[in-house]
Amino acid sequence: MDSKQSETQDLTCRSVPTIDAFSEEEWNSLLSNDYPFARHAFFVALEQSEVIGRKSGWIAQYLAVYRGDKLVAAMPCFIKSHPYGEYVFDWSWAEAYEDAGIEYYPKLVCAIPFTPAAGPRLLISASEDQVEITTYLLGGMRSLTDQIQCSGAHILFPTQSALPSLIDHGFLERRAVQFHWFNRNYLTFDDFLATLTSRRRKNIRKERKSIGDQCVEVRILDGDAASASDWSTFYRFYQRTYLKRSGHTGYLNQGFFERIGASLGNRLVLILAYVDDDPVAGALYFKSTDTLYGRYWGCLAEYENLHFELCYYQGIEYCIKHNLERFDAGAQGEHKLMRGFEPVYTYSAHYLQHQGFHQAIGDYLQREHSLIQQYLDDAKAHLPFRSDLT
Repeated sequence: MDSKQSETQDLTCRSVPTIDAFSEEEWNSLLSNDYPFARHAFFVALEQSEVIGRKSGWIAQYLAVYRGDKLVAAMPCFIKSHPYGEYVFDWSWAEAYEDAGIEYYPKLVCAIPFTPAAGPRLLISASEDQVEITTYLLGGMRSLTDQIQCSGAHILFPTQSALPSLIDHGFLERRAVQFHWFNRNYLTFDDFLATLTSRRRKNIRKERKSIGDQCVEVRILDGDAASASDWSTFYRFYQRTYLKRSGHTGYLNQGFFERIGASLGNRLVLILAYVDDDPVAGALYFKSTDTLYGRYWGCLAEYENLHFELCYYQGIEYCIKHNLERFDAGAQGEHKLMRGFEPVYTYSAHYLQHQGFHQAIGDYLQREHSLIQQYLDDAKAHLPFRSDLT
C-alpha cells in the first residue's frame, strides 16, 4: 500500500512496499548507531534475493514519516501470513484465535526478518523530537493494522530502552532469554578462561585441543576478503545443515549471501574450517563497533566440538582481539552457559486489535514474566565463573 496513512501539520506517514523507494543515504541517516541489520543494504539483499516477498509470506510495508519531502523516520514492517522466521513464538495465540473462530493472520510485524538480534526498530532522525515522532510512527502502525485488517501489530526484539514508550502507547511487553558473552577487558582468551572454575576451564581447553587433534585448520576472513567461491561454499554448509536439522534448505539463499558479501563486507566475519585443505564447515558473523553477532553456521561432516569452536570460541577470541564489548551468539542454547555466556532478557511488544484477546494475552504475559524471571535466575545460578570473582 503506497497511499498516505495520515498527516499532521507538515508530517506525513506512508507505507511503502519496497526498500528501493528510499535512497541508501536517506535511510541510513536515520540510524543512531551501526547496528548492521537495520542498514539499507541488508533489506536490499533480502528483497533482491527474494527471501522476503509474497512467496515467502514476508510482504514489506515500510512505514515512512516525512517532514515535507524529507524522510525523518521509518519502521521496517511486514505483513505476515505465518509465524516462521520471527523467533518470538505466538503459535498458542494463533490457536486460541482459531478456537474462537477469529482469524489471526495476517498480522503486522516490525522486525528484521530471520534475525533474533535486538536493536533499533523505530528509526528516527536525531534532529527530530523523539517523543513526537514515536507517537506518530506507532499511530501509523496501528492505523495500517486497521486498514489492512490485521489481527494485531507486533514489534520484535526492540531495545530495552524503547520499551517504556511502546508500553505507554498500549503495547504489551513480552520477555524471553538469550545468552550473550561480555568482554570484561580481557587481553587474551586465557584471561577469560582464568575467570572460570577449573572444571570449566579444563573442559574448554579440551574441546579446543580436539580441533587440532582432528587436523582441522580454522581460517578467518573479513567479509571484504571473501570470494564468490567462499560464499558458494558457505551457502552449501548452511543449506545442508538446515536440511538435516529442519527438513528444509533454510530461509536464505545463495543470492542473499553473495549480496551481503558485496554490500556489507566490512560488517561481516566469515570463519571457515578446512581438513586437508578442503572446506568442511563455516560460521558467519555480523559486527558493529561494539558487538559481534553470530548468525549462521553449517557443515558437511560432523567433527567433534567444531560447532563450539567456530560458533563460540572463535567469536570470543575475535571480540577480545578487536575490543568488542559483547557477543550475541543467537537464539536459545543453554549449553552456552558452561562456556561463559550469560542470560539476558530480550523483548517484544504486542498490540491485539481484539480487545478481549488483548486483555487476556496481557494477563497471560504477566504470569509468563514470573516464569521467565525464574528461568533467568536459575540460569545465572549455573554460570561457570569462579565464586571468588563474583
